[in-house]
Amino acid sequence: MKKERFRVARVVDIEGTELPGQAIWHMLRSQLRVDAFGINAWTSTEPGQSLIAEHDEVSDDGPEHEELYLVLSGSATFTLDGVQKPVPAGSLVFVKDPAVKRSAVADSAGTTVLVVGSPVGEPYVVSQWERSAEALRYWPGEEWDEAIRLLTIQLEETPNHAGTVYNLACAEACAGRPDDALAHLARALELRPAFLETAQNDPDLASIRDDPRFPRP
Repeated sequence: MKKERFRVARVVDIEGTELPGQAIWHMLRSQLRVDAFGINAWTSTEPGQSLIAEHDEVSDDGPEHEELYLVLSGSATFTLDGVQKPVPAGSLVFVKDPAVKRSAVADSAGTTVLVVGSPVGEPYVVSQWERSAEALRYWPGEEWDEAIRLLTIQLEETPNHAGTVYNLACAEACAGRPDDALAHLARALELRPAFLETAQNDPDLASIRDDPRFPRP
């Protein structure tokens, strides 16, 4: 197969995942086969939707990244270490310090934010978060066996990545495998206790929430 030397495409046309009530994730890095840096984009489907979940770049996902956010359309409100900043289309946010807590919420439907990131002075490596989240493409079609297969492979490679274990628990719960789901959920909480709050209202875990083994705050 001849190697693709260049490509021209619209961000909104790049294949991604769209889950009910969540922003559309355009999987730019994987679909364009970018190897040198991380690049993705999210488009809101309604006002007030989370575009960038709160996080920093000093967690367990690997090298610490500098990140650049560019609002391509609409407008978003960014929160940077507790400080809110309205960011209209055509504006950017550069987060040089990996320790800064950052998040973004869409002010209107159709807001698209492009994100570029990479570590300083180190080769780029795909984050464990992104590798785990690739399984979400199986959620809309409820292809739980495929999601479980992919996440199980990833878990064998990185057994202590909390996000992978949590996503696997969600897929198993949706697939009607309560024992496996509860075991992996317990393991995810060992690795990242903050998932306890998320689990209480996660619709993917609804089928196991009444089980007495389900963890409670």
